Amino acid sequence: MKRDHNMLIKKINLFFFALFVYATLPAQDTTHRQTIEITSSYKPHLRNAVKIDFTATPPNADTSRPRLAYSIPAQNLFFSYQPVLLKPLPLEPDTTVLLGTRNYVKAGFGNFTTPYLEGALGFGDANKGMVKVYGDYISSRGKIKNQDFSEIHARADGSLFTGKNELYGSFGFESNEYYQYGYDHTLFDYPKADIRRSYRDMSLTAGFKNRDVNEIGINYDPHIELHAFTRENVVDESSLLVNLPAEKTVGDHVKVKVALAANINGYKVNSASLKIDNSLLQIAPALEYNSELFNIHAGITPSWNNGESAVLPNLYGEVKLQQNILTIQGGWIGRFIANSYRTLSIENPYMADPVFLNNTKEIQYYGGIKASIGGHFNFNAKAAFINYTNLPLFVNDQTNEKQFLLLNGNRVNNFQIHGDMNYINQDNFSATAGIDLNTYGGLKGVTSAWGLYPLKVNGSLRWNAFKQLIVKGDLIAFSGAKAMTPGGTKNMKGGTDLSIGAEFKINKMFSAWVDFDNIMNSKYQWWNKYEVYGVQVIGGVIVRF
Repeated sequence: MKRDHNMLIKKINLFFFALFVYATLPAQDTTHRQTIEITSSYKPHLRNAVKIDFTATPPNADTSRPRLAYSIPAQNLFFSYQPVLLKPLPLEPDTTVLLGTRNYVKAGFGNFTTPYLEGALGFGDANKGMVKVYGDYISSRGKIKNQDFSEIHARADGSLFTGKNELYGSFGFESNEYYQYGYDHTLFDYPKADIRRSYRDMSLTAGFKNRDVNEIGINYDPHIELHAFTRENVVDESSLLVNLPAEKTVGDHVKVKVALAANINGYKVNSASLKIDNSLLQIAPALEYNSELFNIHAGITPSWNNGESAVLPNLYGEVKLQQNILTIQGGWIGRFIANSYRTLSIENPYMADPVFLNNTKEIQYYGGIKASIGGHFNFNAKAAFINYTNLPLFVNDQTNEKQFLLLNGNRVNNFQIHGDMNYINQDNFSATAGIDLNTYGGLKGVTSAWGLYPLKVNGSLRWNAFKQLIVKGDLIAFSGAKAMTPGGTKNMKGGTDLSIGAEFKINKMFSAWVDFDNIMNSKYQWWNKYEVYGVQVIGGVIVRF
């Protein structure tokens, strides 16, 4: 208790002492302003902005299926089925596949003393102009006496590009020599000069066409062609061919076309003072409508055949039942085929010099279907009724059976069934096949359809087996035609010709090739009394540079 009392007294004394000190301090002058100076190294500044960091999380996937309105065509590099010309000679060696080759020489040799030479040179480019020179030679000597032939072809093509147009021209020369060996060699022995058929043709072509769409939207390609044809200076023939086609697209579906064609031919036999003028003029205006569902081509062809006028139909169309898969086709079309000694001698080189020349009128009614499956397989089938007027036919001369006389089929009807198909897998593999079944009747001016084949079948195969090897195969088969003999009419035997070949690429520059023709050794005849060679083997090398 006493301790607490003492503690209180100390606190009271401390309070009075502090009060005394405060009272004795001098009074502060409140009128004098005081300043404070602050010294510091700190400087204010803004903080750096934070960089936006994108996360790697992808957006949600769009699972909806787009509906595409366009279609991509099949990437096919080989051409579809084309008719094969029936020739009265053995099959010529195939040039295999020389796509894109501008400069090369191909040489070979085979049985029947068969040399073969082919070559091409190309100059220039597709911007200013280009020139390509091509030539080939082949000859053979068969086992039958005078079963010989030789063929020479040379051609130079050139193009000059001027802006949106192209000037082009060509010069060609052909010399084909055959011998009329189709006679009884036990009874006759003709000198070679008496049975020689030597044909020469010089040709000149010039034209002008647009490369791009011009301001008025018209595509044009006028061109002319001249031929000077001779047979051993015994027969002379000159031909002038003029073609003036043009077309214009109106809108998205309509196309207007017009074409003028003239064929003026002069034929002269020097020894007989025989001269024949054969002319043909045609004008073909037409209107086309193309859509996704159907295509229609409607036109007419007014024609003047040696002064005689005729109007030919030119109407055909297609209806697509399923886009790019099934199509129905049909048409009513007519045309004139200009005949000359030059064109007829290509068909039958053993013919006698003609004493008349007519142009053939053809009217055709047809219908059929086309199909495309999977972008690789195509099929076409049609049935047609064809009427021919002035159809050239060949029969053995009954006083000289080794040559053929030209007859005029005033009227020949043909009911034809045609089919073709192909399978194409880009540039790796292609296979084609075709068939024609012909039934001839309604004959006027002739008693039979001489030399015309009731059935023809052909096919081909090209296979890029691997990078260095290309394999090919060809097939031609036919039933026998009717031929005239001293005893009357006979049906010739049919024939089958199967050929295979290959090309092996050794390196960039050199390749080796071989062809086996008529490997079944079929002794068929294209023309009565003219038997083909049989098995032929020919091979050689190709040099590209």
